Amino acid sequence: MSEFNSKITIGISSCLLGNKVRYDGGHKHDRYVTETLGRYLSFVAVCPEAECGLPIPREAMRLVGDVDTPRLVTNKTGTDHTEKMLTWAHKRVVELEKENLCGFIFKNRSPSSGMMRVKVYDKNNVPQAVGVGLFARAFMDHFPLLPTEEEGRLHDPLLRENFIEQIFVYRRWREVADSPTAAKLVAFHTAHKLLLLSHSEKHTREMGRLMAQAGSLDLEVFIERYQELLMAAMRLKPTLKKHVNVLQHIMGYFKKQISTDEKQEMLTVIDQFGNGIVPLIVPMTLLNHYIRKYQQPYLMQQHYMNPHPIELKLRNHA
Repeated sequence: MSEFNSKITIGISSCLLGNKVRYDGGHKHDRYVTETLGRYLSFVAVCPEAECGLPIPREAMRLVGDVDTPRLVTNKTGTDHTEKMLTWAHKRVVELEKENLCGFIFKNRSPSSGMMRVKVYDKNNVPQAVGVGLFARAFMDHFPLLPTEEEGRLHDPLLRENFIEQIFVYRRWREVADSPTAAKLVAFHTAHKLLLLSHSEKHTREMGRLMAQAGSLDLEVFIERYQELLMAAMRLKPTLKKHVNVLQHIMGYFKKQISTDEKQEMLTVIDQFGNGIVPLIVPMTLLNHYIRKYQQPYLMQQHYMNPHPIELKLRNHA
């Protein structure tokens, strides 16, 4: 069975699923998340305000005070719900360990769930969009390796693809890390080498050096260090230049098999992609054709060639 046929579990701000839990009794249903991503993801809904005991509807709130340790205060009456929210959040993230999450989609600009650029009001009532929601901060501190994103940023094609890639890589990594063996670790690294290279050549080289030491390192120490490098690399966005480097690297595996005309066709398409004329799906389709035609075993196992469901059309815009 294809890995894409098995849904991945992620957390999500409840209002994005259409649940009427917002301060005004409404929702912020995101149909791209539920109808498109929902074909491949299953969701664990979280509403910090409702779950910590606040009513629906309720008075709107905002963050005030110090950017790093803001208070959660209602807009009109000035009621401080900080301790209630933090107490609940620290308990909730522990409960979420049981859900085996592979990521989280937060509601942007929320004083509880925004993961960046949340308004924090100073003593003069002047806002600065530099804060992090109280629950989002608690979650990311507790799960530092988990892929996280805001629903608004998912409308950016490059950020969307990067997040989805992270989710699939994290799920595969956890399957290995849950019952690790030397063979599994080597196979994982080998199969992800080109995908990692498209995100960070520096991290890929460092991971390769670490993998070479696997036999001499304590397994627990190795896994901890490797997964830190893995997710740090995956958080870095691919660029045209990085992709071109990987595509040219792939071409090298066919140099003794393809004809002069086929080589020129490949070079032309890669050059068109590098100049922003065609999307990544064009050279990838051509290269996948040659991989099937010439049965290149190393490339056939590379997740870079098919990192996520083609139906999501994530490489149609890259």
